[in-house]
Amino acid sequence: MMHGTESISPWVARWSHLVAPESRVLDVACGAGRHTLHFLKQNCHVTGIDIAQSALDLIANALGPEPSGRCRLVCADIENQAWPLPDEQFDALIVTNYLWRPLMPRLLASLRPGAILIYETFSAGNETVGKPSRPDFLLQKGELLEFAQTGQLCVVAYEQGFLPQPQRFVQRIVAVAPTVPTNSHPAPPGLPPRYELAR
Repeated sequence: MMHGTESISPWVARWSHLVAPESRVLDVACGAGRHTLHFLKQNCHVTGIDIAQSALDLIANALGPEPSGRCRLVCADIENQAWPLPDEQFDALIVTNYLWRPLMPRLLASLRPGAILIYETFSAGNETVGKPSRPDFLLQKGELLEFAQTGQLCVVAYEQGFLPQPQRFVQRIVAVAPTVPTNSHPAPPGLPPRYELAR
């Protein structure tokens, strides 16, 4: 199955309420666009980036003959070539089923102050149930938490464990870049911002 043709990740769906309408969203390794299309429906401006032009063509086809001006599709090899969006920052960053550690500093640099990070991918242990199985593509214990700490992000939610259908080991995190985001609920002076927890 081509990446991005699955149903929307329940983790992404659970935390999408933190991404305000009109936000600029970056969907990294977007595949066929399950999350790109989801955030377009939430009235966001979405940039989807992937190495496979065939996957991006599926998104374009889904958008129809008059594609939304809210969607930008970028075909790029982000592992072996220069980052195609230099100096651009986004209000939300979505990454699922993808890990390339040399890219992590660039992802942090792509977060505007107050931006929302929603990240979910495979972790160590997955080699016992299927692919990916190479350590290069599997997060180590607590690695997403360390990533958030490196960027001084505020962690809203974090999970690490096993999912049975289909069987896989994952880590997933939701975090907010430093400073109060414009889409958070206002807090009285002297109190922390309020990020509404999903139910």
